[in-house]
Amino acid sequence: MAIKVTMPRLSDTMTEGTVATWLKKVGDKISEGDILAEIETDKATMEFESFNEGTLLHIGIQAGETAPVDSLLAIIGKEGEDISALLAGGDAPAAEAPKADAPAAEAKTETAAPAKAATELPKGVIVVTMPRLSDTMTEGTVATWLKKVGDAVAEGDILAEIETDKATMEFESFNAGTLLYIGIQEGNTAPVDSLLAIIGPAGTDISGIADNYTAGGAAPASAPAAEETKAAPAAAQATETAAETSNGGRILASPLAKKIASDKGIQLSQVKGSGENGRIVKSDIENFTPSTQAQPAASAPAAKQEASAPAAPKVFVPAGEVYTEEIKNSQMRKIIAKRLAESLFTAPHYNLVIEVSMDEAMGARATINTVPDTKVSFNDMVIKACALALKKHPKINSQWKEDAIIINHHVNIGVAVAVEDGLVVPVLRFTDAMSLSQIGASVRDLAGRAKNKKLGPQEMEGSTFTVSNLGMFGITEFNSIINQPNSAILSVGAIVEKPVVKNGQIVVGNTMMLSLACDHRTIDGATGAQFLQTLKQYIESPVTMLA
Repeated sequence: MAIKVTMPRLSDTMTEGTVATWLKKVGDKISEGDILAEIETDKATMEFESFNEGTLLHIGIQAGETAPVDSLLAIIGKEGEDISALLAGGDAPAAEAPKADAPAAEAKTETAAPAKAATELPKGVIVVTMPRLSDTMTEGTVATWLKKVGDAVAEGDILAEIETDKATMEFESFNAGTLLYIGIQEGNTAPVDSLLAIIGPAGTDISGIADNYTAGGAAPASAPAAEETKAAPAAAQATETAAETSNGGRILASPLAKKIASDKGIQLSQVKGSGENGRIVKSDIENFTPSTQAQPAASAPAAKQEASAPAAPKVFVPAGEVYTEEIKNSQMRKIIAKRLAESLFTAPHYNLVIEVSMDEAMGARATINTVPDTKVSFNDMVIKACALALKKHPKINSQWKEDAIIINHHVNIGVAVAVEDGLVVPVLRFTDAMSLSQIGASVRDLAGRAKNKKLGPQEMEGSTFTVSNLGMFGITEFNSIINQPNSAILSVGAIVEKPVVKNGQIVVGNTMMLSLACDHRTIDGATGAQFLQTLKQYIESPVTMLA
């Protein structure tokens, strides 16, 4: 029976996905668990596995194309099946229509039988459902299965890694037994409380339970020659895509292999994959030895390309001709654009700029960092100064509501962190009560986990003020867009050595520009200016932060 495979929802904010790479082509045999394609979402590029067996009969979304969730991605069925009805937008016809003289009651009984079998759980069998890992979570994506069907599971074992829109969390088993069934394959998304797995005594028949969560239809057995002709261009394109992947494009690796490689500091480009289509799996990372394998891994593709691939033709662009390149927007980029546009066009922004002397701060930081196991950055000092200044000027630490202004008397500072293809804002809770060294350690921990998508959703919620720093890139001054529902955001520039006037004399000094973006609905200009004056005093005399 032919089965429609649709564009999966791989995160709760995903509305459309892009096929980055097809790893199968039309006509290929598909086994359950094979990687069909890599799908780019708003958060990441994920491998999409098949949970059906058969032949890939049709590819509906070509590599590089974007389509809404639930669009026709592919069709899998028996070789030679007629899929014209599915391509026309309908469902596959029933495998065999009931005979005219067959009693209706008989057909009804056959249809109802599986449902009845699924209502009773065999002794010792436990149904594990998709957990709710945060208050706002409605769906979850299985990033990695750490157990496979048939494995023994002990209480406390990690079954899988579950991804929400902001974090990937380990999911422990609260039951012991054998993993009998996996209901949500790696890369797939399902609502909270969906069937995730079944655990029970080895050898238990759970087919009735599993069938209650699967769906499918039958289709005629014949296939017209026209379908083969139509499939040929798609097959050629898929073959070309696969060749590009294996000749130096995207590196194919399982999510678990990527995680282990990241933890061990191993570059995936140096590892030779032993999996399907050269895919790097867990054992490849664990058995990798840089001294013996890095050189062959680097030289083999080059030798192969030199022997088989012709030299790429040079592209000639005539003088004066316009040359453009189109890069499709990722889902994360679309959401960032939407939220920042909403902030800019709903909150009346204005910016206040002040220049601060950093000479005393530079001396204080050098002294602090002489303490063993202590590392404090200038950004940590700015965050601490902001926390203390917010306590003195609580109107800056506020948010707008239609019927009231909310003043926050707790200080939770969000720190903007750049990640691949986007920006996240982890939060330091009760920042005013933290020491400089605690702030430094917390920022490094949060930033590192943010880049690896290991932050919990609660670690990116509840900020009352935000700090964004581009000084490390040499940017001396810039204006940020407010991270709502905050009322203000501070932009921190680079420290610049320049001539300054001190005590009537021109001397060499070090200064830094700070720009405060304010929501005029909650913060008046004078209030913002007073906050910056207090902030300047703290930064220019760091010892006052100890008072």
